[in-house]
Amino acid sequence: MPTRLRRSVLACPGSNPRMMEKAAGAAADEVFLDLEDACAPMEKPGARSKIVEALRTHDWRGKVRVVRINQVGSQFALDDLREVVTGAGDVLDCIMVPKVQNAGDIAFVDRALGSLEQSLGLASGGIGIEAQVEDALGLMNAEEIAFASKRIETITYGPADFSAGMQFPNLTVANSYNYPGDIFHYVLFKLAVAARAAGIQVVDGPYLLIRDIEGFRAAAGRAAALGYDGKWVLHPGQIEPCNEVFTPSQADFDRSVEILDAYRHATEVERRGAVMLGDEMIDEASRKMATQFELRGRAAGLTPSPRQQTVEAGAAG
Repeated sequence: MPTRLRRSVLACPGSNPRMMEKAAGAAADEVFLDLEDACAPMEKPGARSKIVEALRTHDWRGKVRVVRINQVGSQFALDDLREVVTGAGDVLDCIMVPKVQNAGDIAFVDRALGSLEQSLGLASGGIGIEAQVEDALGLMNAEEIAFASKRIETITYGPADFSAGMQFPNLTVANSYNYPGDIFHYVLFKLAVAARAAGIQVVDGPYLLIRDIEGFRAAAGRAAALGYDGKWVLHPGQIEPCNEVFTPSQADFDRSVEILDAYRHATEVERRGAVMLGDEMIDEASRKMATQFELRGRAAGLTPSPRQQTVEAGAAG
């Protein structure tokens, strides 16, 4: 399964052609065109054809292209899948499934996609699934959801619906909870564990105060500290700080390359399983930690600094 870059995931109403055109030119790694909450009920049927046109017309090069359908079991979900995949299945990367409560919700979408791929002559399994967990039942079943289909590429957190369902005494998703700590820590950590156990990505949901960039950056930083791959953005102003937070610093990236080079030399040349690097002992566990840093950095376009390139060239020689 491809591991796509998802530092910033831009939400865009599927009923608004102008916003979809602008989203195609944004610096977000992923854009999802929304048929669910961002579409008024009367607009949902008409939005499907607008999304198909946008996917086929605009230049989405370099972006993960996703459509969020309506909740499984709603009157809209099956038609969302049929019309979007029929019209643009060959240029669509994933279907986002909201309010997932159990593995059966994912199985429904998986089988519907399989049937559509067969009938349309599309590659089998070519369209991925992003599973969005937004309530207590979905959180309880996070592990089975993560393993529900080979198509699943991410688990995504939906904090607004989750807050409503849990009856949190707050009217927005932001840093305004009267609580001594991160009220979402348990949720974020549980979803991250489920995702990593299944070998898939994990993405945090939105921060609704779009002008509060420092608050957004802080929330994104807490998710990044738990190993999250990215976070939703609702406004272009959130994209740059989001990409920054979920990209390793140049110093950390260079350090990861240094660790990998030193450990490779120790094991392959000196035939040792552990070695000192400065004041730090590094071993196989160090290699694993450094590897994920290097992979994230290279995916984001980082390259070793000139000094580090000189070190690498010397080690190679």
